[in-house]
Amino acid sequence: MTPKAQARRVMAMTLAYDAAAAGVAMWLAVDVRWRIEGFAPPFPVYTGPVAAFVFACVAAAAFVLMGVHRQVWRHAGWPDVVRIVQAAGLAVLFFLPVMFVSTRLMGFPRSSLLAAFVLWLAFLFAGRMVALLRSTRRPWQIFSPISRSAHPAVLVGDAQAMADALKALRRKEGGSPLRVLGLLQTGGVHTGRAIRGVTVMGGLDDLGQALDVLAVRYGETPWVAATGDGRDPANMSALLEQVAARGAKVMAIGFGDDGPRLKSVRPNDLLARPERVLDPAPVVELTQGASVFVTGGGGTIGSELSRQCAAADPRLLTIYDSSEYNLYEIDLALRAAHPDLQLRMHLGDVRNRKRLAVAMNEAQPDVVIHAAALKHVPLMEQNPCEAVLTNIGGALTAMSAAIEAGAKRFVLISTDKAVNPPNVMGATKRLAEIAIARLGRSAGLPTAIVRFGNVLGSSGSVVPLFERQIAAGGPVTVTHPDMTRYFMTVEEASRLVLQAAALHKDPAEAGLFVLDMGEPVRIEALAESMIRLKGCVPGRDILIEYSGPRPGERMHEELTYAHEALQSTGVEGVLRASGADGELQGDIFLAELDRLIDSAADGDRAASLARLETMVDKYSGGRGALQAVQLAG
Repeated sequence: MTPKAQARRVMAMTLAYDAAAAGVAMWLAVDVRWRIEGFAPPFPVYTGPVAAFVFACVAAAAFVLMGVHRQVWRHAGWPDVVRIVQAAGLAVLFFLPVMFVSTRLMGFPRSSLLAAFVLWLAFLFAGRMVALLRSTRRPWQIFSPISRSAHPAVLVGDAQAMADALKALRRKEGGSPLRVLGLLQTGGVHTGRAIRGVTVMGGLDDLGQALDVLAVRYGETPWVAATGDGRDPANMSALLEQVAARGAKVMAIGFGDDGPRLKSVRPNDLLARPERVLDPAPVVELTQGASVFVTGGGGTIGSELSRQCAAADPRLLTIYDSSEYNLYEIDLALRAAHPDLQLRMHLGDVRNRKRLAVAMNEAQPDVVIHAAALKHVPLMEQNPCEAVLTNIGGALTAMSAAIEAGAKRFVLISTDKAVNPPNVMGATKRLAEIAIARLGRSAGLPTAIVRFGNVLGSSGSVVPLFERQIAAGGPVTVTHPDMTRYFMTVEEASRLVLQAAALHKDPAEAGLFVLDMGEPVRIEALAESMIRLKGCVPGRDILIEYSGPRPGERMHEELTYAHEALQSTGVEGVLRASGADGELQGDIFLAELDRLIDSAADGDRAASLARLETMVDKYSGGRGALQAVQLAG
């Protein structure tokens, strides 16, 4: 039997009960009324059976018109009680004219109508309370208030998380935003049992059937709210696969200081890992009362780093960025969130030595976080000189200015693309790692280099691109079905960057830190999940097209070289890479670096690419990049 047929069968059975209860109530009311009188009229005019039949028919009609037959007894609440009373009143209004036409009300005692009405309601509520007693052990739940604006929904998650969510939702000031119809348990399924009075309808595999049944019963598809384990990537993907074809809205339940928070699922949630609980003390010690200087502080990662530094109560926060709009946005946000914070905004390019030196000397920073960089891989293949000047030259300029200004800590934001780089962007970031480590060590400045993968939602991320393509109706372009990437939310990446910065205090050695990015994600799987998140079916509603890898792209990213061994730091999510200094040997390194920057400043693409290929281990993309540039030109 299909879910729809099953739902219609149950609705027919509940409607039959309600109609039969109406007939029995009327027959009893009329019969008792005549017995009280001590006699009954002769059969031809005795209207008990007729009244019972008519009342049952009009009751069925009224309940169908009012939608009472769609109610699920084990989910009954105060709005259902109101609807039942309204439908019962409508049935009484139908009954009188129909009886008058049928019998002219001969032999029908008028007072029995009120008695039948009360008795019928008692039967109706009794049936529903028995159902509640059997399913939830809470028969009086039928009289519990439910907000009129509450949306019908099912919860998906582990038992403890769903219990906590139900408790929080019921205590929410102003009423719960959800009317929870059932629970789908992700593990250890106890179908038929109840959690805080709500029935467990099955496991995650039963979600589709549960939605089909409830959609028929309620006339609309309920929302699906994920909590606890239900928000894990694997469970979320399975959930979306079932709800996409049914058009159900997917929400996530989180918790804050003001109670439960209901929000739409974002692409971040599709890749979320369990929330890391980090000790804030090291970061507070690093930034509280300090002067913090952030280059590229208006970009995706830079702005989040600025926000988290601002929350740690620094003495002065200085943000340096080449984008006027980005600088304006972060200035506006920080002044609104921290009106008492001393802020300075400097518009300038990290390649401008004098401008950056003036800003640094004015700020006298204790901590410098260098987040400014050019990161778009295909564009850097076409513009290698700009990549060299910003990613290498800009990093050296920032380090030199920090040393001159007397900074006590320097942090370089690097990338997984710096490992065995097949592209210009990765090669320039790898050279920046080597050069900054060398300068920091020679100057006695504690330097932390933090390497991680893609940041979700950043300007160069695939997520905003996919969102635009999905909004336009597709197609969604994926480079290759097997291509994978590491992803991390900007909030998590920023927290871990600051933890890494606080860890490294050794002025004699630069520390290379690698963030634990979890498992790599297939780009095609991400695209499919984002399509389903919009209530569409991949390949049917929105097509996926394969465009092929772009210049400089590789199928899979790496986080470390073969000679780099990862060690625990004691901070969850932050690892230290040892054996990373092998490429720092040689007195000619800085001289070669100056020649590379001079070539880039002269716009000599061929020389710049050739020197990159010579200086960066494992990089052999110089000739290919040059060809790409020539073709693009």
